[in-house]
Amino acid sequence: MSIHNDGCQARGLMQIHADWALLPGGWARDVALRIEGGRIASALPGSQWRAGLRVGCLLPAPVNLHSHMFQRAMAGMTERRSAGQDSFWTWRSLMYRFLDRLTPEDVEAIAAQVMVEMAEAGFAAVAEFHYLHHQPGGAPYASLAEMSERIVNAADETGFGLTLLPVLYQRGGCDGRALTQGQMRFGNDAERFAALWEGAAAAVRRVPDGVTGVAPHSLRAVDVAGLRLAEGIAPGAPIHIHVAEQVAEVEEVLAAYGARPVEWLLGNFAVDGHWCGIHCTQMTPTETLALARSGAVAGLCPITEANLGDGIFDGVRFVGAGGRWGVGSDSNVRISLAEELRLLEYSQRLRDRGRAMLAEGARSTGRVLWEGAVAGGAQAAGRAGGVIAEGALADLVALDTESLHLEGRGGDEILDAFVFAGHDALVAEVWSGGRHIVQGGRHVARDAVAARFRAVMRDLRERA
Repeated sequence: MSIHNDGCQARGLMQIHADWALLPGGWARDVALRIEGGRIASALPGSQWRAGLRVGCLLPAPVNLHSHMFQRAMAGMTERRSAGQDSFWTWRSLMYRFLDRLTPEDVEAIAAQVMVEMAEAGFAAVAEFHYLHHQPGGAPYASLAEMSERIVNAADETGFGLTLLPVLYQRGGCDGRALTQGQMRFGNDAERFAALWEGAAAAVRRVPDGVTGVAPHSLRAVDVAGLRLAEGIAPGAPIHIHVAEQVAEVEEVLAAYGARPVEWLLGNFAVDGHWCGIHCTQMTPTETLALARSGAVAGLCPITEANLGDGIFDGVRFVGAGGRWGVGSDSNVRISLAEELRLLEYSQRLRDRGRAMLAEGARSTGRVLWEGAVAGGAQAAGRAGGVIAEGALADLVALDTESLHLEGRGGDEILDAFVFAGHDALVAEVWSGGRHIVQGGRHVARDAVAARFRAVMRDLRERA
């Protein structure tokens, strides 16, 4: 069943009563929320519970702002040491070999499973950095946007919010070298990419509240003309780019352009609030402050960045300068909203040997993390959510305050307990654009989606 096409899910009237709710002005008690047409029609504190679903704690739900969904199927397969020093680059070689096995049907089944897991972790939507475009060897499918259509199909089935970011990938490095065998499924010239992007955008229009942005992969993989194409292909749409993830990447860009990646990008493009720089783990203090001033979002993926040994984002400096940020699950080796936020804060503590590094004023660490993630994720995805307020998209998550982990907690302590002492099972309900996709801690399509994913995993092992 397509959740998107089930009219009662997205277009009907829905009422929720929350004992606690995080509103734009802070915490409120006994909030009556009305959803109409996928948006919040009203949110009134101090109301008596008369009708609708009662929840313990209602929060704006964040967008997972960076994901490569197909990589979920290889989670746990790359934890052996290669010859010599294992690194991001050895992991990437293994990933290239794995992706050559994937069919469009595989990708659709994997994407649906990932969306279910993201929803059950508390996310309401995803910005999918989608670069697996072609057949093994690089020949296009009959429909250039075949693989994009498969991602859209998964969103349609699961009701999960989608910002699709078709990726432009032109070359193997800053020196213009040809793509390797492992990269052939990604590659496009400008003309073919423009046609592929149009096909992807047409597919996204099939789902409500879908957004199509664009992703020039990185300064290594896209030339200046390609960056200009990406910048102009959809004015006002989200633009995401991998930047400054690895030391070797920084060195390659510095040798080719005479400047570090973030420094060069800010100096040559009108980087603003439509942009999202993914990772940014190798920035100087000057670059960190400049990116914060630009209004662009820093797309952080703490679990993947730790798994790949990328480095630690300079969060204290960036947030202190008013920088905007959000979190994503990138390689999807583990999908956990609470853990992404926890690891972001803990990495700052380990580096600086302190506690509550991102807390500020009257807001606790958990609240700063949550409000930063929901605001930055919504901005980076071009999605009109991230807040419980009239007119906003109804992207919401309810936590189970009956859990022992939240016993006796109120206000900021709810978020602190969820992020630092809790787990994903505290996510009780999730709405994506008003679609009630997680109920009682389970995604409504979990069983059917899991059965297909299980079959794909068995088949991939047989093909290995």
